Amino acid sequence: MKVAITAASGQLGTEIVKAMLALLPSNDVVGLARTPDKAAHLGTEVRPGDYNNRDALEASLQGIDAVLLVSGMDAPDRRIEQHRNVIEAARSAGVRKLVYTSVQGAEDDTAFSPIIQSNRQTEADVRGSGLDWAIGRNGIYIEPDVEYIDTYKEIGGITNCAGDGRCGYTTRPELGYAYARMLTEDKHNGHTYNLHGVAITQYELAEYLNGAFGTDLSYTPVTVEEYRKDRVAALGDFLGTVIAGIYQGIREGEADNTSHYREAAGRDHVSWSDYFASLAG
Repeated sequence: MKVAITAASGQLGTEIVKAMLALLPSNDVVGLARTPDKAAHLGTEVRPGDYNNRDALEASLQGIDAVLLVSGMDAPDRRIEQHRNVIEAARSAGVRKLVYTSVQGAEDDTAFSPIIQSNRQTEADVRGSGLDWAIGRNGIYIEPDVEYIDTYKEIGGITNCAGDGRCGYTTRPELGYAYARMLTEDKHNGHTYNLHGVAITQYELAEYLNGAFGTDLSYTPVTVEEYRKDRVAALGDFLGTVIAGIYQGIREGEADNTSHYREAAGRDHVSWSDYFASLAG
């Protein structure tokens, strides 16, 4: 079986390639990247994989049995067409199976909803492709909160609009492991999985960070509008509004879903106590 992972130079793509290399020989794992040189460190073949270039994608997918389509980062309407380029190129190249990295979140009434809607359209396109398929809906990455620890220390805590909402966080290596299984095991064909660990509140997140880093952070909830204004001031209108929309979704329960991680990966998601203990070590 020969597999290809798109966006292989990105953080999630890199973790999926690593997980695939633990299952298959390196000559059966191909990375696709818009700029192949940026994925040269992966230790496997890398081919051109610009989502905007359907013909190049088809050429790069020759001889590939299964493709992992990592969701793109462009504006929602552009992402739909870019993903269709990958799907159509895969079908034309004779690929047998598609696996897509989608995302959980509110489908309506938040600033993040247009992105969720575009992912749902790609899910429909994958299901209608005529190929075998599997879909993962990722939880929210926990790594950005860990990477933000110095800022949290500086401001004395975590402030956002999630309130008491629980969030099904995940990590990129955990996702990589699950997607490697979904790509190589036919029992996942036709399934859509929510991929995340035990859902936690922002209050619990603060305590986990305190245990890992010896900090004394607390969580302060604010309104959606207050948080949106703060994020827009820090990040600009588009990104700030989207970030506020993500936390609004958490507030409204849209990130607290049943997890199918064990079904996808064949093992439990890492526990948050173990994950944060590893950071403290």
